[in-house]
Amino acid sequence: MPEPSPAPLSFRPTLAARMILVTVLVALVSVLVTGLALLGLVRGAAEHQARVTLGRQADVAVEVGERGQRARPSRPGLRVVLARQGIELIVIRPGRAAPARADPADVAELAAGRPVSAAREVAGQRVLVEGRPDGAGGGVLLHQPAGVADQQAGGPRRRLAVAAALGLAGGALAGVVAARRLARPLQRAAAAAHRLSTGARDVRLDPEGPAEVAEVADALNRLTAALASSEGRQRQFLLSVSHELRTPLTAVRGYAEALADGVIASPDDVLRTGATMRAEAGRLERLVSDLLDLARLGADDFRVDLAPVDLAALVRTAGAVWRDRCGREGVELRVEVPDGALVVTTDATRVRQILDGLAENALRVTPSGAPIVLAAGWPDGSGAAFVEVRDGGPGLTPDDLSVAFEPGALHERYRGVRTVGTGVGLALVARLAARLGGRAVAGAAAEGGARFAVLLPASPDRHPLPRS
Repeated sequence: MPEPSPAPLSFRPTLAARMILVTVLVALVSVLVTGLALLGLVRGAAEHQARVTLGRQADVAVEVGERGQRARPSRPGLRVVLARQGIELIVIRPGRAAPARADPADVAELAAGRPVSAAREVAGQRVLVEGRPDGAGGGVLLHQPAGVADQQAGGPRRRLAVAAALGLAGGALAGVVAARRLARPLQRAAAAAHRLSTGARDVRLDPEGPAEVAEVADALNRLTAALASSEGRQRQFLLSVSHELRTPLTAVRGYAEALADGVIASPDDVLRTGATMRAEAGRLERLVSDLLDLARLGADDFRVDLAPVDLAALVRTAGAVWRDRCGREGVELRVEVPDGALVVTTDATRVRQILDGLAENALRVTPSGAPIVLAAGWPDGSGAAFVEVRDGGPGLTPDDLSVAFEPGALHERYRGVRTVGTGVGLALVARLAARLGGRAVAGAAAEGGARFAVLLPASPDRHPLPRS
């Protein structure tokens, strides 16, 4: 069943939009929290100021009453002045019933000669109360609705609202600026990635912005360089493979045309021609088979049959076959395996394919009189078995060893310098080793040439080897 296609990117909010939204939300929350706290402070300060003012007016009312023989505070003029300010004047006279609006507790405080400063509920309304005794068991009480203090706080509240709005606008503006500065290098990185996907390899970005964003640009630059290098190696690899395929094909075609034209007619010449054509066809078949295996290794249908395998016996069998081939080239073949069994769970056919590939490469570069060694064993402390091929050839440099298993890398370096293959064999060895749960390694051999080994876990399911 085909996988559903991803949703179009155009329907997703951009990073800049999200940053602006988050910045605005943070600014809004900050403004609300700060505003609520300041509103409480403004209201408390306004009420405190209203109490102070009301207390002073109560002091004035008492002084006026004392100068007027204690009857003056009730005169209409003072009441009118206070009423215009929303203040109710209540006169408490000793020996007389207190007005109904006066709280008994406040009256008792005045009778005791103590001032009053409180907030009361009078007729369902919260009022501020300030009272001053007159020294004769009475005094005055001033009632002012608490809403007057709220009205006095209106100005500071409006200024606070303006400041909050300006802070919110500033936060939004900062979010826009920050989002644009952050999104711009990411947009450039996305455009560069699109160019890479279309085949452009001259993409280069200047790392800018925060460290994480600059790291994205740097990673794209490294990716561009890696892609260009990899594609260059692939082109060289294809050219090398084409050359290797063309050589046997040219030989087969040339001999076939000679046979068809009757140029080769004698029985001896026909036999030699047939042997040459068969050898070239075999070489062509091996190369094509290696290429097919290399291509199929990444597919799910590449078959690996795991079973207990005695690596020592397998290496001895391979040594018997390769001893004759090496002998015809004047190369000494040695087999180094432990005396007992060396059993691991793996695929015997694929391990033999690895050995044959490595032996083929070794024989190609090993001069007459030099040795080739097929070996197997248990490395100390590794928990894995190994099979390896060592040769007495020219060997490889440390830089060569780092790219030995990349297709065509060694062929590109040593083409025309010494006998080399296409690089398919070593690449196939590395991928076969990975499919078997192991890994391929390259190094220097004690015999003076190169050493290629494959480490195999005792059981791929239980003891996979780390990749390196």
